[in-house]
Amino acid sequence: MDKQYKTVYEGGVGEIIEKKSRFIATVIPCEDEETALQFIEATKKKYWDARHNCSAYTIGLNHELERCSDDGEPQKTAGRPMLDVLLNEGIHNVCVVVTRYFGGILLGTGGLVRAYQAAVKAGLENSVVITKQYGKKIRIVTDYNGIGKLQYIVATGGYTMLSADYTDVVTARVMVTPSEQDGFIKKVTEATAGRAEIEEEGELWFADNDGEVILFEE
Repeated sequence: MDKQYKTVYEGGVGEIIEKKSRFIATVIPCEDEETALQFIEATKKKYWDARHNCSAYTIGLNHELERCSDDGEPQKTAGRPMLDVLLNEGIHNVCVVVTRYFGGILLGTGGLVRAYQAAVKAGLENSVVITKQYGKKIRIVTDYNGIGKLQYIVATGGYTMLSADYTDVVTARVMVTPSEQDGFIKKVTEATAGRAEIEEEGELWFADNDGEVILFEE
């Protein structure tokens, strides 16, 4: 099975009001605990006058590290529900802090859980969430007759075209997942009657963000 996971590419801020209490969720991408702890501390300093700055983060492809804090709210009414949202959404390598300015009306345990979870969802809605895939970069050199066939294969097969350089020949680069590689090469070879030059240029993580291809050199 090809490796892929959802993560935050660009963090965001979301806010809700619940019975006059203001909940501000700040989301960031986070690949190590040190980054998460520094972000949590910085957010507490930024919102120093708030009643609570509750936090949750999950790190690793298999959620190897999960942490959360109620920061003075009743136990399991803030941090854990926030973490549950991240896990239920299947998002990895992310940290969120929800800042609460108390509005003077008690919400009760159920109300707190719903409010903190709604705030996290609002923060995620204002973030850029992507699916990172592990793939192979394939370089194809073909003549001008072959490029149309290659473009057709890419479009109908759901592959990701990175670039196409036109000189006396066409040099294209396409991202495919490991399980797609053999089938893709076979299609290109057959479509070009074996005249295309095909070479694997390396492995890397990539994502498609509304048509923008993002490459992660790892």
